[in-house]
Order: sequence, then structure tokens, then C-alpha cells
Amino acid sequence: MCAKNVIFGRYLSSSFNWLTFCKAKGMRVQKSANSEPFVFTTGVVGYPLIFVLAIWIVFWMEIRFGWDFTSFGIYPRTLEGLRGIIFSPFIHSGIKHLFHNTVPLFVLTLSLFYFYRKLSWKILFFGLLLSGFLTWLIGRPAFHIGASGMIYVLAGFLFFKGIFSRYFRLVALSLIVVFLYGGLLWYITPIDPKISWEGHLAGLLSGLIFALIYRQNVARAPKYEWEKKTYREEEDPFMRHFDENGNFIENPDGEDEPLYVYHYKREEKDRPKEE
Repeated sequence: MCAKNVIFGRYLSSSFNWLTFCKAKGMRVQKSANSEPFVFTTGVVGYPLIFVLAIWIVFWMEIRFGWDFTSFGIYPRTLEGLRGIIFSPFIHSGIKHLFHNTVPLFVLTLSLFYFYRKLSWKILFFGLLLSGFLTWLIGRPAFHIGASGMIYVLAGFLFFKGIFSRYFRLVALSLIVVFLYGGLLWYITPIDPKISWEGHLAGLLSGLIFALIYRQNVARAPKYEWEKKTYREEEDPFMRHFDENGNFIENPDGEDEPLYVYHYKREEKDRPKEE
């Protein structure tokens, strides 16, 4: 691996491209997206967009065809009410309810896929099941609908996971979540009889539970080759091109440069005409 371009960059001219040099010398240069903890892909935006679009389509169907899917929500402690665990996040009572849920849902889901791409589908799927089941256990005897439970799952997970990780980028994400959605804490208490505070509380608890379960799965910046314990400087193909004083050595192995012989041929139009 070609490495230490930052440390020894002061010994090279500004026009020197270490990556080009490594390739020219046949050195292996590793570059893999999987080694990066945070990678922006089309799925980071695509999956949250599909999720939000599906919710809006369900609401449009209710308005367009005069349907009412409220009965597919979570109705606590009834067998039929269990189906709401899957369906309730897609059902909303009105345009205001829909707008207030889908905007934070998109932002938080996008953050989940970007910062925790390996855990994202687990958090979404199991968070949906656990928060819905807890709502089914502790909820009042009424239909509980809306994606707010999932919002609390995501906000709780992103906040607590970042705090537990102690990784500066994830801690910063936790603070951003608090800054944007700290007011959500007011709605885990019964301040409004029309709001399913049980679903909010269930979502927040679910997010905390998953943050505890996956607290060891922390994204770290990949280590460079010279930061590893197995690194040996004398075996580094790039470092062998520098002596102990930092002077550049063109051929550390003493190999002779290849001899290039160029043969020039005149084109027909350049040849003198024979008389």
C-alpha cells in the first residue's frame, strides 16, 4: 500500500503526485467504499423517499376513493388490533398530521441510512415491530395511527447511539437531533387526549433499547496502513523511496532505468521527391 503522503509531503515538490507515482512504480493502492464508515449512496435518499411516498399514496387513496383506513390502526390488547403494528405508520388522520410526520421521518431516516447503513434496515424493521407491540400493550382503547412512533424510534436511536459511541461525528448528530426535535419529549406525556403519547413513549423506549443492543457497533474511521500494529516501515514500498533524512530516492533497489530507443519515420509527404 502506498501511504504516509501527509507526513512526508514536505519533502516532495508541490507538483509531485504521490498516487500517480505509486501507480507508475507498480505499487498497490487500495481504495474501497466499504472501508469508509460514512458513504453517500442513492439509497441514502432513495429509501426514505420511497417510505414517505408510500405514506402519501395511502393518504391520497383515502381522499380519492373516500376510504377510511383508521380501523387498520393499532387497537390495544385485541387480536385484530395487532395488524396495526404493520399498517398504522402509513395511516394519518389529515393533511396536517401527515405533513408533521413525513418531514421529520424523511430527515431522520436519511440520517439513519447515512450514518448507520449496516444497521438501518434492522432498526427500521424491528423498531416498527417493537414500538407497535409496546403501543398495543400500554395504549388506551382507541385506534392509534400515524408514523410518529417510528419518528420517536429513529430520534431515540440516533440520539442515544451517538452518545454511547463517543465518536465525535455521531455525538454531533445526537446534538443536531436534540436541537431539531428536542420538543418531542413533551409528547411522551398525556398532554393532549388526541395524541397517542403511548405510541411516542413506546417509540422512544424502542430506540433506546436498540441503541443499547448495538452500542458496540460503532463506525470508526478506517486506519491507514502505518497506523496498524503490523506495519513495518522497511517493507513499505513507498517509504523505501526516502532515506533517513527524507531525501527522495528514485531507485531504492539500485535498478537501472529502462533504456528507451525512439525510431522516427518520415511521412510520405515529407520525403524528398525523386527527379
